Amino acid sequence: MINLAQICRCSIRSSSRFLISYKAPLVPARNLITQPKWNTTGYRLADILKHRGLLTRFCASSPKQKTSKVVGYWLLGCSGMVFTAVVLGGVTRLTESGLSMVTWRLLGEKLPRTEEEWQKEFSTYQQYPEYKYKNMNMTLSEFKWIWWMEYAHRSWGRAIGAAVFLPSAVFWLRGYLDKPMKIRVAAYCVLVAAQGLMGWYMVKSGLEDRFQGPSDVPRVSQYRLASHLGLAFILYTGLLGGALRVLRPFPRNAVLSKIKELSKLTAVAHTVKAMAFVTALSGAFVAGLDAGLVYNSFPKMGDHWLPPELLAFSPRLRNLTENPVTVQFDHRVLGTATLLA
Repeated sequence: MINLAQICRCSIRSSSRFLISYKAPLVPARNLITQPKWNTTGYRLADILKHRGLLTRFCASSPKQKTSKVVGYWLLGCSGMVFTAVVLGGVTRLTESGLSMVTWRLLGEKLPRTEEEWQKEFSTYQQYPEYKYKNMNMTLSEFKWIWWMEYAHRSWGRAIGAAVFLPSAVFWLRGYLDKPMKIRVAAYCVLVAAQGLMGWYMVKSGLEDRFQGPSDVPRVSQYRLASHLGLAFILYTGLLGGALRVLRPFPRNAVLSKIKELSKLTAVAHTVKAMAFVTALSGAFVAGLDAGLVYNSFPKMGDHWLPPELLAFSPRLRNLTENPVTVQFDHRVLGTATLLA
């Protein structure tokens, strides 16, 4: 019989001679690591990813073009200009200067320089309802004051147009804007143009001969006034939001990790923002109808919590936008609700 120990020794000698005779490369070839060759029935990772659009873009796309920070500072400056325009518009409204300039030119009106030119401008103003029914005793010096107020508001609006349109073209042509920012900048330009046209459309409503007499105070349409103000707020928040996206972007990982905890807070913030916007628009209706002069007591309106004239107009829906009492009541309720929220 063959000894089992001898068999094992023979097997070990054979294996060792085989291993010594095979000289494997110490360092594997590069193509074995990075570019393995597959047969025609196999699949490479790149072939698999090629049909997975989102995953492919995430794994293999080049870094996205970043918007230059100078664009962020530009948008921030433009938002500040729009905020100033809103303040100037409020002052123009309080001084009742909005109807002093009865013409509108895209590039600006010619400044009256001589007394004769001022008198001609004043004579043109005298042909319109505000002078006929409200300002019949106005002097030339008083007219100059309200004219300059409206001129400042319009000139500032044109400056905003130049500050938005001209740099937009430069940044676009020089490649400072990525694709999402290009869409935003195009929207800003459209909003600026719409705001200018809406401003004149609003003023035009106060120049129409639709007033019945001294008791019917000439004023602009409250609907157009609210649209003019609403566009200004949308433009302001859009410019400010665009600036912050460039200058203070959110870290992607931080947002994803906190989105569950912040979802409720974000919803509340958006709700309060919407309420503040609607409250501001209702304030435009108050201004357009001079509804703030109807009741000057708070929290009650006169001796009542609910004034008796609340639903005086028919159909009832008109009360929301045309009845000064209802408009003031709505503004009070919205303002209080926004404050409590």
